[in-house]
Amino acid sequence: MKTIDIEYINYNLVKEGCPKLVLERDSYPEVLINKEGTSLVDANGNNIGTKGDMYHKLLFDKILQEGCMDRNPRPHYEDGVKAHTLSINPAIANIVVCYDLSKGEFPITTLRPIACKSSIGEALWIYQDSSNNLELLKSKYGVTWWDEWDIGNRTIGATYGETVRRRDMVRKLLEEIEKDPDGRRHIINLWQVDDYMEPHGLKPCAFLTEWNVRHGRDGVDYLDLKLTQRSSDFATAGAINQVQYVALQYMFARHLGLIPGMFTWSFNNIQIYDRHINQVIEMLNRDPINCNAHLKLNDDVTNFYDFTVDDVKIVDYPRDEIKIKNKQLKFPIGI
Repeated sequence: MKTIDIEYINYNLVKEGCPKLVLERDSYPEVLINKEGTSLVDANGNNIGTKGDMYHKLLFDKILQEGCMDRNPRPHYEDGVKAHTLSINPAIANIVVCYDLSKGEFPITTLRPIACKSSIGEALWIYQDSSNNLELLKSKYGVTWWDEWDIGNRTIGATYGETVRRRDMVRKLLEEIEKDPDGRRHIINLWQVDDYMEPHGLKPCAFLTEWNVRHGRDGVDYLDLKLTQRSSDFATAGAINQVQYVALQYMFARHLGLIPGMFTWSFNNIQIYDRHINQVIEMLNRDPINCNAHLKLNDDVTNFYDFTVDDVKIVDYPRDEIKIKNKQLKFPIGI
C-alpha cells in the first residue's frame, strides 16, 4: 500500500492561510501494469479495466507521490478559499499518453461515470458552431459548466469558439489537409494573444492540436492527432478533454476520408486540487470494470458540419454498471 504525505500538504495549506485537509483514508494499492504498458493488472497478472483506467491511476499516483503544492494560486472555491493544487510536469510524470484508435484503444475511465455526450457537445460548440454563446451551449447541448466564466453578457468573450470563428480555423484546416495531406503545418492554435486584449473568460486549457496524415505500411491512410494541454484539472476533466478531442479526430477523419489513427495527449501542468484529493484516493482504491468502450459515428454522415451530438456514440461502455460499482463523485470547482 502507498500512503499520502498529508503533513507536506497541510504545511503548505496552513502557510497560505487555508484550512487543513482531512483525509477520509490515507492509502491506496500499488498501481500494477502489464509488461506491454497497455493495461492495469490484478494481483494474478490479469489485465483489468481500460487503457484510460491505466493512465488515470498512473498519473494520480505520480501527482500524489511527487506533485508540488502551488503558492498563491489564481483559482478559488465558491466559498472564497484559495484553490491549491498538487501538480507535476511532463519530465516528472515521464509518461507518454497515447492511444491507437485503429486498434480499439480509447481514453475513457471506468473509475467513475464520464459525461461523454456533454463533452462531445462542448467540442462541437467550439469547433463546429464556433461559438462563445452560453445560451447556445445550454439549449443545444445541455452544458452549463461554463457559466462560471460568463463575462456578463452570456458569453465567455474572446476565447475558444470565438477565436475559431474569427480565423475560420476549422474550414481552413480541413481544406489544407485535403490539398496537402503530407504537409506538416496542419495546426489549430487557440492561444491567440491579440484576442486577450478584449474581455474574455477562461483562457484555453486544451489549446493546441497538430494533425498528421500517416500512410501506413498496411496500405491505410490514417489521421493522427496530438493534443497539447497547458493545464489539466485531471480528476474532473482529464477523461472529458481526451474523449471530446478523440471524437473530433473521428469526425475530421470521416470528413477527409481517412481512418482515425494515433491520439497523443501532451500536457505541461497536470494537477489535483486539494479538495479533490479524497476523491482521487477513492478512485485509486476502486477496481476498474472490464469493457471494450469505443467511439462510433453515424455511418450516414460524412461532412463534419453535418454531425450532431447524437451522431456520436460511445458503445460498449457499461455506464449502468459503473454508476452502481464506481459511483459518481463530487468535485468542488476552482473558479
